[in-house]
Amino acid sequence: MRIAVAADHAGFPVKARVIDVVRSMGHEVLDLGTCDTTAVDYPDYGFAVGEAVAGGRCERGIVVCGSSIGIAIAANKVHGVRCAPVAEPLSAELARRHNDANVLSLSERLCGWEMLERLVRVFLETPFDGGRHTYRTAKLDNYGDLERHKALADVERGLVEGAETPTQLLR
Repeated sequence: MRIAVAADHAGFPVKARVIDVVRSMGHEVLDLGTCDTTAVDYPDYGFAVGEAVAGGRCERGIVVCGSSIGIAIAANKVHGVRCAPVAEPLSAELARRHNDANVLSLSERLCGWEMLERLVRVFLETPFDGGRHTYRTAKLDNYGDLERHKALADVERGLVEGAETPTQLLR
């Protein structure tokens, strides 16, 4: 796989190590920066990785910032990106298996190196389970005017309607 990797200034100290792990697993890396600890705007790096993945230049992406949150929010602004900020292996696994997450967001400040390395490995090794999850991830990708209208109507009613899982998805 080709993996897009980027970090802001807070994530920069571990970015090279993340890239080394990705390459050691046999993957190609598209390094989108940053190149030092000079303060930068994390959204620009989240957007860049998101576009690389959504546009098909890379199959997956990894972003790193201080908390993992801001850069994940930025990546998720790109249509077709499902970026998961995770801090422990089960969340990384479930993000792949159930949500088909295509971008992993890591925290340089909240996780030690051993945990970061494990999260990268779990994210890149875990497949998407498909099945009943395919229908739900498609809903994430297809959110548009019709879905927005329904969501706003549900808010007005104070009740979500029509959210039952189709029987064929429960098999």
